[in-house]
Amino acid sequence: MKLTSHDIIRKPVITEKSMASMAEKKYTFIVHADANKSQIKRAVEEVFNVKVEDVNTINGLGKTKRMGVHVGKRSDYKKAIVKLTEESNGIEFFENMQ
Repeated sequence: MKLTSHDIIRKPVITEKSMASMAEKKYTFIVHADANKSQIKRAVEEVFNVKVEDVNTINGLGKTKRMGVHVGKRSDYKKAIVKLTEESNGIEFFENMQ
């Protein structure tokens, strides 16, 4: 299956920790589980028109949840922390949130 840039970047992570790291030009996204670092880098550069210096990824395992006798599981996810280069301008999507 061929992933497009918009398929790779699922949604931004908006937490206190991710907002604080934006001062260092680090942005956090939930990404497609099968995407690798080079695909994530290319997707962020293409969608947001910025230069990416570094990509760190974290695989998160979904929790097992119970409702009485019924047992279910949240889906697994992959999180990417993208660091932009010094000369690159920030991602406008995040700028209005601080």
